Amino acid sequence: MTTAAVAVTGPRRRSAALLTVLTWIIGIVFFFPVLWMVITAFKHEADAYTDPPSLIFTPTLEQFRALFDAGAWPYFLNSLFATTMSTLLVLLLAVPAAYALAIRPVKKTQDVLFFFISTKMLPVVAVIVPIYVIAGRIGALDNIWTLVVLYTAMNLPIAVWMMRSFLQEIPAEVLEAAAMDGASLRQTLLRVMLPMVAPGLAATALICVIFSWNEFFFSVNLTASQAATVPLFLVGFMTSEGLYWAQLAAAATLASLPVVLAGWVAQKQLVRGLSMGAIK
Repeated sequence: MTTAAVAVTGPRRRSAALLTVLTWIIGIVFFFPVLWMVITAFKHEADAYTDPPSLIFTPTLEQFRALFDAGAWPYFLNSLFATTMSTLLVLLLAVPAAYALAIRPVKKTQDVLFFFISTKMLPVVAVIVPIYVIAGRIGALDNIWTLVVLYTAMNLPIAVWMMRSFLQEIPAEVLEAAAMDGASLRQTLLRVMLPMVAPGLAATALICVIFSWNEFFFSVNLTASQAATVPLFLVGFMTSEGLYWAQLAAAATLASLPVVLAGWVAQKQLVRGLSMGAIK
């Protein structure tokens, strides 16, 4: 290696090292609130209120036991049911719609896509009154299926846009080969296309899970006790006596755990899915 090459390589290595250190610092800054929440969840309530915060304490599971003693299970089961059912419905509806818009586009395809995404521009607060009135008249208030329908409608436009971009990445030659082999539309969709866009399907499903699991506005306005979800359970720790920091941190830790586990299980497919459609 020549002297000039060494002189160029040195600054590049230093720049790469500085960039790595800066990236770690930014990552730690963003992750620190989550880490502090988890640490606080294992504290006694008295230790969570100290000023300055105590870093040395005796860990305890008292806060987690108190959560389940307070009846946390129904909230988690309601959130799990609404999230799972709405995500399945979104995928069942979004995949055929995305196929029609990506593989079999018509003259007004762009208008249809704009209509889908325009529904996300409407503030939820603008439609909550008619939704509440309709739900009340048909006896659907405080009903978990009402949340399933609303979560499906909430996530469907985004899912259609995402799945369309993933399906557009499938080479036309693959579909032509399937047609020449005598594959029907159903066989082409299920046996050829879906396995190829499995990473995109996983990414779309995870986005829907996150949005549904964290949704608060519909739940707080349309449910009371029978269909209340995890976000409402977290709000219960805000009382006139103040915040129970340790219990709130424990509840928030448990509430975030399902989404974290879902992302961890699907991480390989998720990374591939998020990168699909990025380069045209």
